[in-house]
Amino acid sequence: MQIVRESSGLAGAVQRWRAAGERIALVPTMGALHAGHLALVEEARTRAGRVVATIFVNPLQFGPGEDLDRYPRQEQADLAMLEANGCDLVWLPTAGQLYPPGFATSVSVAEVSERWDGQARPGHFEGVATVVAKLLIAAAPDIALFGEKDFQQLAVIRRMVADLGLSVEIVGVPTVRDSDGLALSSRNSYLSADDRRRALALPGALQAARDAILGGGEVEAALEVARRSLAEAGFARIDYVALVDEATLEPLDKLAAPARLIAAATISGTRLIDNVRVEHATV
Repeated sequence: MQIVRESSGLAGAVQRWRAAGERIALVPTMGALHAGHLALVEEARTRAGRVVATIFVNPLQFGPGEDLDRYPRQEQADLAMLEANGCDLVWLPTAGQLYPPGFATSVSVAEVSERWDGQARPGHFEGVATVVAKLLIAAAPDIALFGEKDFQQLAVIRRMVADLGLSVEIVGVPTVRDSDGLALSSRNSYLSADDRRRALALPGALQAARDAILGGGEVEAALEVARRSLAEAGFARIDYVALVDEATLEPLDKLAAPARLIAAATISGTRLIDNVRVEHATV
C-alpha cells in the first residue's frame, strides 16, 4: 500500500493506473476508522481494480465550538486497517495543501443542504462540498463511496456532482451498526458506557417511528413519539426528527416512496445522527 502526503504522489499513481486501463475508486475519510469505513473499502474493491482512501480532518466543515481539536486522530492504526483491507493508496494531505494561502473558493449546494444539518450547523455543507470537490478533482476516480449514515451529506454530494458535471459515480453504502443497533461513528468514542446505553434510544426511536408509519399511523404523531423517547433517554438537544424525501430531503407529512426517517440529537455533549429507510415491502 502506498502512503502519499503530497498531491504529486497521488497524481503519479493515478496516471500510471489510468495508462494501464484500471478503474479507480475513492473512499474519502476523516480517519478514526471503524467497520463502517472498512465496508466502504470492501465495496470499493468489488467495483474497481484500485482503491484510494484519503484521511483528512477537514477544518472547513467544523463550526465554532465544535469538536475539530478533539476529533479522534489515530493515523497509524488507520493505515494498518486500510492496508489489511486491500487499499492500494492512502493520501494524507495537510490543510495547507488543500487550502493554501489566498484560497478563496467555496462550493455551496442550495436547497438540499439548507434544512436539517444545514440549519443546525451553518456552513457545514459548504465545507463538505468544497473538500469533496477538491478530493474528486485530485484523485479523478471513476467512483467514490460514502456511507448512508451521513444521509444528507450523501444527497449534497450527489447534487454537487450532478450540477458540476463531474465524471464520477457516487455510491452510497448502507449504514453499518454495532450488534446492539447503534450506528457506527467515530464520535461514539466520546460516549461513556452509560451514555452509549442511553444512545440506543436513537435507532430505537427511528425504528419505532418507521413501524408506526408503515402501520398506517400519522407521520407527525410518530415523529412526536420519537422526539419524546429521545428526551426521556437523556438527549439534551434534539435538532430534528423528520420524514423526508430521499432525493430532495424535503419534509413529508405522509409516506411517499422513497422516504427516509432522519434524526440528529445530542447526548452528554456528543451529537449523533442516524436514519432509516421507510418503504413498504415488495413481493
